Amino acid sequence: MTSLAILGVGKVGGETAFLSAALGLADEIILYDAYDPILRAQVLDLQHTGIDVTVSTDTAAMRDADIFIFAAGTPRTPDVRTRADLLEANIPVVKRCGRHLQGFSGVVITITNPMDANNYGLWKVMGIDRRQCIGFGGQLDSARFACLLREAGVPGPAWVLGEHGEHQVPLFSKTGAYVEIDEREATLSRMRGASMEVIRGKGGTVFGPAYHIAMLIRAILEDRREVLSCSCVLDGEYGLSGCSLGVPARIGREGILGIEEWSLDTWEEEKMAEAGAFVKGLCRRFDD
Repeated sequence: MTSLAILGVGKVGGETAFLSAALGLADEIILYDAYDPILRAQVLDLQHTGIDVTVSTDTAAMRDADIFIFAAGTPRTPDVRTRADLLEANIPVVKRCGRHLQGFSGVVITITNPMDANNYGLWKVMGIDRRQCIGFGGQLDSARFACLLREAGVPGPAWVLGEHGEHQVPLFSKTGAYVEIDEREATLSRMRGASMEVIRGKGGTVFGPAYHIAMLIRAILEDRREVLSCSCVLDGEYGLSGCSLGVPARIGREGILGIEEWSLDTWEEEKMAEAGAFVKGLCRRFDD
């Protein structure tokens, strides 16, 4: 029996639960949220679909889940300028969650922002193998990048590495087209504001994140061994350590099966180094 646990079942957590049930990704879905009315509502709404899936709220059972999704904490709103601004509010949530999951042997997917730092924090507090901790964000950033490339008439593929935030690194060198630096910077600026436009319009991003999270869950459970842009705890890859950052990672049943180190052009190398330095500074809060 395949078990999926989701801590934090608001907009993204709730939609992920629904998609996972609808796509038949799990036999059991364990949900929990600190706000009881939303938890009760999401459980009932999921049960009312009539989908043949067991829905539980047993937090103790989360330790035995195949995949645990961390979506709890303070979300980004129009008043929050960047994802990194949420760090102080969410550090206590990360630490409580990490302590609760001591002995966990499955795969963790971190969603809560600032995702890269929180993924590092969960790994640090839980004391598990770094291959078990996958930060979600790069798939969504890459999809947004693809939209802008199509708009500009630039061929793909679209890959975004680095931080899931202001220091994301779109890989123009992988598109097969030469793009001037000023065009790159303009595109990057638009990418930085892509989520806020959705947040202002409907209160939060939902469809995009939930869809790509479901695809990540599928890649793990079906042992697809495909390369996705995910945040991984680094130990020398891309010349970086002591942080979790978006890189091309081969994903399968055990989590991160390997990290691919691609050749980057000068602009991308500089952006990647900046992303690493910035996120490493955030991660230091979990080393204290």
